Formats: sequence, structure tokens, C-alpha cells
Amino acid sequence: MDKIKVLLVEDEQTLAMIIKDTLEGQNFIIHTANDGIEGLRLFFDLRPDVLVADVMMPRMDGFEMVRRIRQTDKRTPVLFLTARSAINDVVEGFELGANDYLKKPFGMQELIVRIKALAGKAFSFKEEPEQEETRFEIGDYHFNSITQKLSYAGAEEELSHREAEILKRLCENRNQVVNTQNILLDLWGDDSFFNSRSLHVFITKLRHKLSKDGRIRIVNVRGIGYKLIIN
Repeated sequence: MDKIKVLLVEDEQTLAMIIKDTLEGQNFIIHTANDGIEGLRLFFDLRPDVLVADVMMPRMDGFEMVRRIRQTDKRTPVLFLTARSAINDVVEGFELGANDYLKKPFGMQELIVRIKALAGKAFSFKEEPEQEETRFEIGDYHFNSITQKLSYAGAEEELSHREAEILKRLCENRNQVVNTQNILLDLWGDDSFFNSRSLHVFITKLRHKLSKDGRIRIVNVRGIGYKLIIN
């Protein structure tokens, strides 16, 4: 079997290093993150075979991180590590899309066995990848998210990477609000005020590029996000 690529999101540095050192000697490739925000960014950069995440972390906890991941990735196996043992926490974890749960303290061999079992599922998923929608009709426009081309009446325009990624999310959630913070964390890796202003600039550019069809609107839902509406 190929080496298993694991993203470990754990704020306890000593534990993270122990897990990393142990697993790297057991046919694993380990990447680490210190909190949920960094974990979210690395997840989409690395596309690991298995995500191992603590629940209680600063800035963004493991539950919120996985909730956001599951909005676009339903398949990557997730193993939660936690010292919390309340049954409602376990239930919440599985409802968010976790595949397994390991309570601290745990034995390294048990962790290895569980990751290998989850990795087997991940590799089987890769054999039959889920078809992702890449072509969208937006009123009289046609958009291909792979080529990043937006066409109207036979004329094509190439979008920037971020323009294409933002438009893809709006198309996938047509008539629904796409959360500003989710876009910023996915595409910028940080939801700072500066990046929020940058996102607004990209939205303005997309509005201009879609302006030839008067039925199309990208509306700002104040304090929440943006919504693509086609009348």
C-alpha cells in the first residue's frame, strides 16, 4: 500500500510531536496543524487520506473545522481525538461526519490500527471518485470551473483562479447564502478584515462580468455572505 498521508490537527504540541514521530516510522506521511483555522487551510492544500483532529482547540475547534470541510468534502475519513467523554459530544461528532472517535489517553498502536482502517476506505474512494459538477449555466452564461472560462453569446473570458473559485461556490449553492467566512478561510486561509475587503472586490468584478444578463444578481446578505440569484 502507498504511504498513508495524514493531516493531524492538534494544539497540544508535545502530543502532536509524539504522534508524528511514531507514525512516520510506520509508513505514514504526517502533516500537522496547531488549530482549526490552520487545519482547514492545510486540508484543502494537502488533500490528506485521513484527517485526525482534536476537538478542543483555540481559534476554531475540531467540530467547526470538520463541519466546514464536509460542506465540500463528504468522503475523506475523519478521526476525532478528545478528552471529552460526554455522549452528546460523541453524537455531535458523528453527525458532523466523523468516521471514528478515540478518547484520550490512547495507545499509539490503537491509533495506528484505526488510521489504517480509515485509510483503506479512503483508497477505495479514490478508485471510484465522485463526479464533481464543473459546468454551470448561469442565465445566458456558461461557466466551466476547470478551464475557468466564462462564456456569453459565443465570446469567452478567462477568470482568475479566485474569481472562478468564488463563482463555483455561488453556482453550487444557487439561491442560498454562501458564508463569507467559509470563502475566506477556503481561498485566503484567513478571515481578516483586509481579506474580507478583497473578497468584496472580487464579487464586484464578478457582478460586472455577469452584467450582460439582467436576470443575474449576486446579492450581499449583510453580515452573513453572498447569494447568486437568477430571476
